[in-house]
Amino acid sequence: MGLRSLFKRDKSKQKTEAAEDCHIDINADDCGGCEKCAIACPNNVLIIVDDVSTVRDAQVCKSCKVCMAICPNDCITVN
Repeated sequence: MGLRSLFKRDKSKQKTEAAEDCHIDINADDCGGCEKCAIACPNNVLIIVDDVSTVRDAQVCKSCKVCMAICPNDCITVN
């Protein structure tokens, strides 16, 4: 048994499932456009358009929920 055999991956155990699409809900009525969520997002998913936070690309979202935590108006929900 060589050293390589210790580090070989069993391909049958690897995940083959596609990542679930992240669903982001933003309550535009409560959003004040403070840009905190857009600045805090590590994946650059959110942008501010017409003083309201909007989703740029939901497929890039990793569901870290930093935007939910930093929003002062609690208008963002990540499922």
